[in-house]
Amino acid sequence: MTKKIFNAILLAVGVVLLSSFAVIAACLYGYMEHAQEAQLRDGLDLAAAAVEDSGLSCLEKIDSDRFRFTWVAADGTVLYDTFSGGPTAENHGDREEIRQALEEGEGRSVRYSDTLAEKTLYCARRLADGTVLRISVSRSLSLPLALRILLPLLLISAGALILSAVLASRLSRRIMEPINSLDLEHPLENQAYPELSPLLTRLDCQRQELSSQLRRLQQKADEFAQVTASMNEGLVLLNEQGTILSINPAAARLFGADASCVGQDFFTISGTLDLSPAIRCALTEGHSEIHAERDGREYQFDISRIESEHGALGAVLLAFDVTDQEYAQRNRREFTANVSHELKTPLQGIIGSAELIETGLVKPEDLPRFVGHIRQEASRLVALIEDIIRLSQLDEGGELPREDTDLLEVAREAAGNLQGAALARRVSLSVDGDPVSIPGVRRLLYEIVYNLCDNGIKYNAEGGHVWITVSAEEKEAVLAVKDTGIGIAPEHQSRVFERFYRVDKSHSKASGGTGLGLSIVKHAVQYHRGRLELSSQPGKGTCVTVRLPRQ
Repeated sequence: MTKKIFNAILLAVGVVLLSSFAVIAACLYGYMEHAQEAQLRDGLDLAAAAVEDSGLSCLEKIDSDRFRFTWVAADGTVLYDTFSGGPTAENHGDREEIRQALEEGEGRSVRYSDTLAEKTLYCARRLADGTVLRISVSRSLSLPLALRILLPLLLISAGALILSAVLASRLSRRIMEPINSLDLEHPLENQAYPELSPLLTRLDCQRQELSSQLRRLQQKADEFAQVTASMNEGLVLLNEQGTILSINPAAARLFGADASCVGQDFFTISGTLDLSPAIRCALTEGHSEIHAERDGREYQFDISRIESEHGALGAVLLAFDVTDQEYAQRNRREFTANVSHELKTPLQGIIGSAELIETGLVKPEDLPRFVGHIRQEASRLVALIEDIIRLSQLDEGGELPREDTDLLEVAREAAGNLQGAALARRVSLSVDGDPVSIPGVRRLLYEIVYNLCDNGIKYNAEGGHVWITVSAEEKEAVLAVKDTGIGIAPEHQSRVFERFYRVDKSHSKASGGTGLGLSIVKHAVQYHRGRLELSSQPGKGTCVTVRLPRQ
């Protein structure tokens, strides 16, 4: 801006000086021509008087390289010419100024002189004897005189132009200094030109409006950041080229990135997880969905196109961890299949035995055995249904009545009820420990002890032992059930608490178990917000430790 002001001032000064110089030159040139003509007339007057008085002798005495005198007779014959030094053969009767002088007494003309090879001013006068005296001067003589006068003007103009440049530079800086030093954050506090007041007022209004919009945008950005930061789902915003515009902490953890990845290409952080076809599909069709596994967990990626009135702006990617849902669906499918199988097995036994009895194919002496088989399978079916009902109640998560329960007393009650089963398998059963009272559901605590001891008896070696120990720690009650049974291989230990999971299906079927005992134990412990610990070695036995909070 300073340069523009400087150039404008300098240009204006230059135009003014050039115009002034042109006007002065024109006026000076006109004045010089007028002065030269007046001087020429004065010289003609003096020369005419001298010729009338002295005749030719007067002209012969004139020695001038500026003025030319020509004496012409009435018929146009040249009587004398100061440049040729005497008469000339050329007739001047057709000269304009000569004709005018003969007719009117005086004549004047300006023309190009072939003799002098330049533009010449002629003045002529008729003398008393009828002859004509003419004086002429070259117009080129006025130009050097004019130039000599204009040279100082040119020097003065150059000096004025230099001075104008200096002043224009200073003036432009002084003009721009208040503008350059404006405080745009506080426009109304500036001490600037009064002419800038409307502009500064408008700037202040716009500044306030922008500040208000920035505050609202910042508030929305903070709200968006807080909402996305608290999401368990991964959220990534992408532009149309696949560049990351925003990523929340859950997505950053999922893709092993951090906040610095904003502005990078999304496919540089997605690693081996190829989502590019799904993103392209979303940008084209509006939405796409894909399931993929990452770090041992199942994820569902929902990708939707972000649109505006001008077209697609990008895409939003949501990542859901569906591992638990997939696990639950798989367990539900397995549970349904297992329940169907487990219910079908005793029912088929009951139906088969009943059909044999109904058709009379059973001998009278074999009838008690078939009736006993029906009762046994029916009891197994009832036990299975009861276990399924218990698991359903635990799955529903409904609140059950709690009471202060002595865990040692519950352990002794369960051991007492299992003494018959232990004697049948020649397994000794013992309970030891200290009374420990915990707030809990007595029936569920009993199920924990009963199922652990029942498994310890069923999967024990003949002549083996099962120890039940109850102890108290600072914040937890500890129940430990240890046996000398067949043990559990390491590859099965993480799944023995799943529903219907059996390490040795043939042995489990022979033992009459429903396959739901340990699953009931796990859910009952979770209901009391406790922890399960399993330690086992094949052929050496198993120890299951249950830790329950005392408060």
